[in-house]
Amino acid sequence: MTAYVEAVSGIRPKMRRAIIMVQDLVMVLASVALSLTLSQSRLSFDAFSSGGLACWAAIVLAAHVLFRYSGLYNTVWRFASTPDFFNILKGCGSLTVFLYLAAVAFRSFFQPVAGLNERQFIVFFLVSFTIISAPRLYYRFLRDGASWRILRRAPGDEPIKQALFIGRLSEADVIVRFTRTAVPAEYAIAGIMATESDAPLGTQIQGVPVVALRPRLVEVLEEYVNGTENLDLLIFGKGVEREIEDYAELVRVARHSGIAVVQFSGLSELGQGGKLVLDAVEMETIMRRSAVATDTARIGAFVGGKRVLVTGGAGSIGRVLVKRSLELGAEAVLVADNSEFGIFQLDQLIEERDRDRLASRIVDVTDRPHVMRLVSEFKPSIIFHAAALKHVPLLEENWEAAIETNVFGTLACAEVAAECGVPQFLLISSDKAVDPSSVLGVTKRAAEQIVSSLHETHAAPLPFHAGGLNGHHAGVPGTKFIAVRFGNVFGSNGSVATIFQAQIEAGGPVTITDRRMTRYFMTVAEAVDLVIMSAADAEQRQGSDDYAIYMLDMGKPVPILEVAETMIRMAGKSPYTDIPIRFTGIRPGEKLHETLHGENEEVVKLDIAKLFGLRSDVVEWPRIEAALPALVAAMRDQDKAAALAILAALYRAEENIGGAPERAVPKTAGQIG
Repeated sequence: MTAYVEAVSGIRPKMRRAIIMVQDLVMVLASVALSLTLSQSRLSFDAFSSGGLACWAAIVLAAHVLFRYSGLYNTVWRFASTPDFFNILKGCGSLTVFLYLAAVAFRSFFQPVAGLNERQFIVFFLVSFTIISAPRLYYRFLRDGASWRILRRAPGDEPIKQALFIGRLSEADVIVRFTRTAVPAEYAIAGIMATESDAPLGTQIQGVPVVALRPRLVEVLEEYVNGTENLDLLIFGKGVEREIEDYAELVRVARHSGIAVVQFSGLSELGQGGKLVLDAVEMETIMRRSAVATDTARIGAFVGGKRVLVTGGAGSIGRVLVKRSLELGAEAVLVADNSEFGIFQLDQLIEERDRDRLASRIVDVTDRPHVMRLVSEFKPSIIFHAAALKHVPLLEENWEAAIETNVFGTLACAEVAAECGVPQFLLISSDKAVDPSSVLGVTKRAAEQIVSSLHETHAAPLPFHAGGLNGHHAGVPGTKFIAVRFGNVFGSNGSVATIFQAQIEAGGPVTITDRRMTRYFMTVAEAVDLVIMSAADAEQRQGSDDYAIYMLDMGKPVPILEVAETMIRMAGKSPYTDIPIRFTGIRPGEKLHETLHGENEEVVKLDIAKLFGLRSDVVEWPRIEAALPALVAAMRDQDKAAALAILAALYRAEENIGGAPERAVPKTAGQIG
């Protein structure tokens, strides 16, 4: 039976529909013969004479026209539900009435046909309806078995969301089990769309059938959404966005049909029972390009067994870094963030089995003593520094906060990493740092300069003056400092995707600053894996083969207007008609187009997909060290122009810098000013 299902499913839709039409016409002819036989009729003319053959041809033509008119071929074969059987009933009834009237007309104008009466037409109707319906029922039973039963809702049934699952069979087994034991029941899995191409189509997992395999996931999902109105939910398995190229298209098809889309991220224990953890799929999926498959083995070998500290770990990127580190087998993960609510939200997303490896601390990264205490106690192997302020227009007015967090916060964390001998420190940077035109860009560029200078300064183990260690010089291993630069991340807090989504849900208008504006976009999952890959690559590099800055390949820049229009369509609406789009003008600090590297930076292709090394002139540490007291003074005087001029002078000085930097020991933040 599985071979039969696979053979039928493998036929192209147009060819399959043509075969169904031919089959129905054969069934009609068989119904005529069978009805005459069952009613023991003896016709007065030869069925194979020229007149008889003309009669058969007329019946076939009439049947085809009436069946098409009845809507018999407008639905998908596997969804032979009540409306579809009504179409069969209507088609067979119309054909029976047509043939009866034709017989009456023939008898009135020509001559009576012996052996033909109303009894034969009643038998024909019953026989034709039965044998035309039977193949559809049989195929659906073989194909969907349990889903046929699940998708049928009785009037008195409690409302339960009917779902399709897309993922690995091992996860499907877990999800089906929990959906059936949950009290009260929330979801019922109607079918499984397996990401394994060699999974057995038509077989069942706890009574739920495997209804599709790669690479036909999109085609089958379209058939489901067109063939039934009872589908409410599409559940993706863990990491599916990294496994299949059609992820974005699957989300688009579902959302366009009004089907909610979520992603299975694990199980949470609630008392004596359990509950599925289903995360909303962010609008990052509007990117119509496939994500590069992650080298999970390599990043797993890098993170596995390590102690990881993530500053800004409750933010959108930091949160995924935390979850991914736990998934890859980190020994322990410490979250340092100043958002109490953000830490609370993160804790709700972590699976019960991982919580004993996760610790969270409410801390401001500019509070150097507090950061020093955390790092000294936790002893991380790597620090992912994701803490930053990043809202472009807001930071134009709140420039002191931007400098304090993005510059001095980075400096404090980097110094602590060096003094405590943390093997690696990785800064999450931004494309806003290239040819900066905003406070955010200037501060991010300064953060990159700090990290790049420290990268050169600590290329080898150096003696450090650790003021917190009783003033003694201590030989500590050199810390590997790197920065990773990339553009916008879909779904991150305050990104255009989340803003557009809220505006669409509110009925519009969607606001865009300029119709010409473009941005680079990447999924948060893809960005985080490449950030970890950058750290893994940097760990293996030394000397001239080393890079202070890594750059992610963001693909081609995407017009913001196109993003808005696509998101509106994915929500099942029409741009400009259902949801208006309004242009508001470029805001302070914004550019029309961003770039990922400057003209004076050399992009080096690595042997890692979507990852590049950047060779750039490095500002020597003494120059940075000399600028910091002046920067503090400008902030104290609330002189924005002077503060930005100090940072810009460092940026412009890069073009005239050559040679190796002096191996100067940086002062602590407490020693500045």
